[in-house]
Amino acid sequence: MNTNHILKGAFLCLIASVAWGAMFPVAESAFAHLDPFFFSVIRYSAVSVILLVLLWLKEGWRALRFDGRGAPLWFFGTMAFTVYNLLVFWGQNRLGTSGVILASVMEALMPMISVLVLWIWSRKRPAPFTVGCIAVALVGCFLVITKGDFHAFLLGADRLFPVLVIFVGVLGWVIYTIGGDVFAEWSVLRYSTLSCVLGTATSLAVVLVLAAFGLLSVPSLPSIWSAGPELGFMILVAGVLALVSWNAGVKQLTPINGILFINFVPVTTFVISVMQGYRLTLFDAGGTLLIIAALVANNLYQRRQLKLSAAAARAAS
Repeated sequence: MNTNHILKGAFLCLIASVAWGAMFPVAESAFAHLDPFFFSVIRYSAVSVILLVLLWLKEGWRALRFDGRGAPLWFFGTMAFTVYNLLVFWGQNRLGTSGVILASVMEALMPMISVLVLWIWSRKRPAPFTVGCIAVALVGCFLVITKGDFHAFLLGADRLFPVLVIFVGVLGWVIYTIGGDVFAEWSVLRYSTLSCVLGTATSLAVVLVLAAFGLLSVPSLPSIWSAGPELGFMILVAGVLALVSWNAGVKQLTPINGILFINFVPVTTFVISVMQGYRLTLFDAGGTLLIIAALVANNLYQRRQLKLSAAAARAAS
């Protein structure tokens, strides 16, 4: 891996992470005009169209076919573009400004959640050191959630429920990411595009049903127009640009290096939120630092294990 590849990959991953970190404060601003459900559907409907055009231009009409794999595509797409997007932003909106911080912190927790999901999925227990890092990361997340008032949080269902909603949403994205291995022979763009289309279709169906039962109000055109700048950012920057940049950056750096840049998500959210007037607490900062430290420590441990495995393989050959 030469220096140019490292710098290019780092720059691309940084763009994606900063865009995703800015996504949560921007979404909070949009919720003054649109509810989270219609906001997410409008956003990813536009992203789906853009991705379809990009996929067609790059890989041709053949890449737009499901090849008999529509069911798993729909499942993983629903996990990401229905479960993640609808639940994370709904939970964030229920919690207000603190939800902005929590959603970004949960985003940084994704690598650790992935280890737990793979543990359940493959029944392969992670190394004790990794389990310890997961425990530290969860403690950090709990500090951010409770702000140190553990008793009040545990007794406050009005806060506990949105936190669980955000966690389930994040879990949906983790499952979607793991599902990419099922489509390893497909390009990243093809998997992203077709799963996005199917997942967004599911979101649209859910939102229309909720609206038909009077649980959601259909936004007016002036409301949508008022959220235009936020939608533009979420579609073009946090949607298409971040997705393409992340996938390209990880390809340059390899996943074990690229995943470290996820730490910039909560950092960016904190900076923007403080600029908007949010009072950062010691528990916000301390909890986030614990999560970052756990992620970095586990990453260094994995690197060491890979080196030991490679050395053992060379010795045996």
